[in-house]
Amino acid sequence: MFKAIDLQTALFGPVSFEVAAGECLVLRGPSGSGKSQLLRALVDLDPSEGEVWLEGVERRAMPVTAWRRAVGLLPAEAAWWYETVGEHFPDPQAVDVAALGFEGAVMDWEVPRLSSGERQRLALLRVLANRPRVLLLDEPTANLDDDNAARVETLVREYLKAHDACALWVSHDPAEVRRMADQVLALDARGEGQAA
Repeated sequence: MFKAIDLQTALFGPVSFEVAAGECLVLRGPSGSGKSQLLRALVDLDPSEGEVWLEGVERRAMPVTAWRRAVGLLPAEAAWWYETVGEHFPDPQAVDVAALGFEGAVMDWEVPRLSSGERQRLALLRVLANRPRVLLLDEPTANLDDDNAARVETLVREYLKAHDACALWVSHDPAEVRRMADQVLALDARGEGQAA
């Protein structure tokens, strides 16, 4: 179980929710409503008020590094800091790149040659390599064609089931929301959350 109680910053909130293992909570709302800021607060990148709990342990009771391994954030634009793709993975040979339409040689590719969609899919694999209990996914299919978006959706669903994990998924696509959401949390223009 992953939950927030009255979580807020100057940019959003208060927001409260609970997500069980295996579930996907989709975050919706207009641009500027605080969806990305909510994800950053949940992973403890930005200061916030309120409580966040993972499997009965409050965020403040865990070292930040342990929390960020357990709660994995995929931002809308992930950072890349090494020259090749494989250098970003603890064990490149253990990554199932075929699940997202790649061949093993992708680990030798130089990062500048990647398209935005390739970066997005590989960044998801990088997050999953840490085996988080919670996935925070900020529009993970925004730059993808239908086939690759479907691969991402399938991989996330399989991951949640196989690892008793849960996900918060930001989406503006109504069809994607219908496919992925076990719950929906809608943020209004003031950044206040309402379960829908």
